[in-house]
Amino acid sequence: MAVRLIPAVLSGGSGTRLWPLSTDAAPKQLHALASGRTMLQDTLRRFIAAPSSIEVLPPILICSERHRETVGQQSLEIAVHPSAIVLEPMGRNSAPAAVAAARLAQAIDPEALVILMAADHHISDSAGFSEAVARAYETAREHIVTFGVAPTGPETGYGYIEAGEPIDGPVRKVVRFAEKPDLATAEAYVADGRHLWNAGIFLFSPEVLLAEMERFEPEVVAAVDLALAQAARAGAVITLDAEAFARCPSISLDYAVMEKTSRAAVTPIGVPWADVGSWSELWRLGPQDGQGNMLKGDALAIDAEDTLVWAGSRTVGVIGVKGLVVVETEDAVLVLPRERAQDVKLLVERLKARGGR
Repeated sequence: MAVRLIPAVLSGGSGTRLWPLSTDAAPKQLHALASGRTMLQDTLRRFIAAPSSIEVLPPILICSERHRETVGQQSLEIAVHPSAIVLEPMGRNSAPAAVAAARLAQAIDPEALVILMAADHHISDSAGFSEAVARAYETAREHIVTFGVAPTGPETGYGYIEAGEPIDGPVRKVVRFAEKPDLATAEAYVADGRHLWNAGIFLFSPEVLLAEMERFEPEVVAAVDLALAQAARAGAVITLDAEAFARCPSISLDYAVMEKTSRAAVTPIGVPWADVGSWSELWRLGPQDGQGNMLKGDALAIDAEDTLVWAGSRTVGVIGVKGLVVVETEDAVLVLPRERAQDVKLLVERLKARGGR
């Protein structure tokens, strides 16, 4: 008998490290970055190639109220019809969103499991990912299973998960979660073979998730329940009550539950994964010419190497450069060395401090 799965897709955040393309008004998941579709569309389609052992139910989509029209239109373009589109009046991180998804999933099918995913991650092998989910399904009836990525190097931009004793097949107990490390610590994590990058993807029974949230963060559950009870509803669109949701603590699912519960488990995704969190990462993922250049739009490069040129609204040319990121949109131009890609957020903070967009 096929197991039943409800995808819950989180389309929040602003992706400041991909400024000026990614903004509060149009964050990175609403752009086509790693394929011909937007990242949100790729996420909504992730289980198209799921094995017959998984029955995938219509997804739950949780996003900012300001993105309602764009999210609805992008879903229609790929013929995906969410069972619910939950509009958040303000961001409150992933734990409140997980509670909302669990409550709605209970009403849709109390026996189904929820797979909670961010809309701004790139997974190139959807079929392989579906198989990893299928392998963890039975464990997730009683545990909250998070998915980790085998490190390909000592990455300091990701959190890590230390895996412990086996539970069932590739699924293991979580020993601990580790914050983004310094380089020496990251090298030690890679060398010991016990640590995985934290991909922030969760598979759980709504009953289990809600029980653990009630145990560790009852204020979150109470606030989300009230925001749902007082929500405005129009078809599949659920607009959370702003006053009730504003009282909800802003906290991630990792901090709220996963670092505290004895029911945390981890399993490798086993397929290529990236959170596309910077222009350098996008350069790595994108198609490159013989000189290692990634050119998007009306972009030209002469005697250039290992450079990303993103032309959004006009012609952009570079000559004799190496290892640069050059991004042009209607609103702004960004130029920086590729190894400084993580520092784009500093520029965004400076712009916001002076009142810019």
